[in-house]
Amino acid sequence: MSFFNFTRPILCRKQEYLDYQDLEGLLQVNLKIRDKTLFSGFYTRIDQVFVLWGLICAAIFITAQFAPINWNTQAIFWSVLTGVGTLLMTVMTYFWVSVERLRWMLYSWVILMLAGTVITDLGIFLGWGLVLMNLCHIWLGLCGIGYLCTAVGLRSRAFIIPSVIHLFGIILLPYCGSWQFLTTGLLMTVHLLLFAETQWDMRPPIENFSLLTEEQKHFNRQQQKLRQAS
Repeated sequence: MSFFNFTRPILCRKQEYLDYQDLEGLLQVNLKIRDKTLFSGFYTRIDQVFVLWGLICAAIFITAQFAPINWNTQAIFWSVLTGVGTLLMTVMTYFWVSVERLRWMLYSWVILMLAGTVITDLGIFLGWGLVLMNLCHIWLGLCGIGYLCTAVGLRSRAFIIPSVIHLFGIILLPYCGSWQFLTTGLLMTVHLLLFAETQWDMRPPIENFSLLTEEQKHFNRQQQKLRQAS
């Protein structure tokens, strides 16, 4: 059996028939002006985390690029924002990764985010020049590793692509001159929002006998049949 599911496209429109663990915390968004629908969509907890981190990355790196704020203040701001994002990510995705038996993948992202925060803070507060000159490189590298872990855990080709792009971006950063923070922020944010708006390939869902009831497992089987039929 192939490690990846090559019968599915790497990215496609979101599937309509969601499993029970995907429906938990589902957010429906409908923007209308009178009778005209401007936008209609839904976001699972995983999608919501992608949007959350996309906004966090945009805020941090745009602030670093344009705001006239000293590095110590920015370090505190980054640390609080990253800490809040990591906590929310853990709370929002814990049930899903537990059902999918992917807690290790969540823990990997938590470790990477905390490690990046610690390295960044030490570099700024202790004046480590090597770290200060390579902040964007460090974060692109950490995210590249995180996406690789996600690709392995989900058996997803879609997440290999940002892993390669983030790691390759480290090589291209010197050519961005003084726009490294903006480039890094855009690179991170675009991928995160793209994954929030699309359906990515992954291995077939599994049944976690310890977390789902018989009714929930039956519901998932029916949803899988509907997805295959559509």
